[in-house]
Amino acid sequence: MTDAPDVVVLRRSAHGMDTEEYARELRSRLPDRTVARAATPAEERELVGRAPVVTGHRLPPAVLEAAEAMEYFACASAGTGHLPLETLAERGIAVSNGSGVHGPNIAEYVLGQLLVFTRDFHRSWRQNEKREWRHHQSRELKGDTVTIVGLGAIGREVARRLPPFGVETVGVRYTPDKGGPTDEVIGFDHDAFHEALSRTDYLVIASPLTAETRGLVGTAEFETLPSSAVLVNVGRGPIVDTDALLSAVRTNRLRGAALDVTDPEPLPADHDLWGFDNVSITPHNAGHSPEYYARLAEIVATNLERAEEAGDYGTIENRVA
Repeated sequence: MTDAPDVVVLRRSAHGMDTEEYARELRSRLPDRTVARAATPAEERELVGRAPVVTGHRLPPAVLEAAEAMEYFACASAGTGHLPLETLAERGIAVSNGSGVHGPNIAEYVLGQLLVFTRDFHRSWRQNEKREWRHHQSRELKGDTVTIVGLGAIGREVARRLPPFGVETVGVRYTPDKGGPTDEVIGFDHDAFHEALSRTDYLVIASPLTAETRGLVGTAEFETLPSSAVLVNVGRGPIVDTDALLSAVRTNRLRGAALDVTDPEPLPADHDLWGFDNVSITPHNAGHSPEYYARLAEIVATNLERAEEAGDYGTIENRVA
C-alpha cells in the first residue's frame, strides 16, 4: 500500500471540466503535499479512507462511510445543501464551500443579460437569422434601477460592475446593517422589499435557496414590479414561483426574463417557458469559467496553510460547518 495522500480530489466533474485539472492546480500550490485524484469509485473509497483532506463537488454516502481519516471536506461548489452537514458536524469534520469562485463569471453573465434586454439583442438575433433588415427601438441602462437580491460574493461582484452604466442599485440582504456596494441596502421586510420592487427595472436574483428565499418572487411580487421590468435569476430556481413567472410573461406583466436556473431543473423540453421570445434560458452554466479550478484551489491551499499555522480548522475561509 502506498503512503496516505494528504489531499484527495473526487472524480465528479463540473461544467464539463475534468477534476484532474483541479488536482493539477492543487499540486502547483501545494508542492510539499501529496494530492491524489480518484479515477474510479473503488479508488475513491480506498483513497479517502486514508486522507485527512477530501475535496469535490459531492460526497456520496459510500465515500463518506469510507472516509475514516477525513478531517476537512472542501466542497467545490458554493451551495452545500446537498451535503450531509449534520453528519459531518457530528464527526467533527470541518467543511468549506467555494463561495467567491463564481463571482466574476456570473457577474459577467448578469451584465450580458442586462445589455441583451436593454438593447433588444435577442430581437436582433432573430431578425439576423431571417436576414431581415428592420429597425426596432431599444432602451438605455442609464437611469434605470437594478435590484440585487443577495449580496454575497456574486451579488457584490454584480453591483461593483454597474456604476459605469449610470444606474441606481438596491441590495437586498439578511443583514442590511452590514451595508454593501449598492446605493441602498434593505432587508427582507415585506413592505420594504415591495417598495423597492415598485421602482425596479431589472431584478437580479443572486441569493442561495433558504427558507426565507424559497418562493420569494411570486404572484404578488410580479404585480408590484413594473410591467417594463426584467427578471434575471442566477440564484436557485425555487426562489421564483414558476407558475407565477409563466403567468406574468403570458399576460405582459413582465418585459422579459433571463433564467440560468429553473424550477424544475432541468426544464422539461415541453415546458411553456421555452416558447417565449422574451425568455432567455441557459442550462445552469453561468458559473462556468476557465478559472474555476484555479480559484477553488487557491481557497483550499490557503485554508490548509491557515490550519497548519493554527493547529486546527477553526479559521479556514468559507467555513460552513
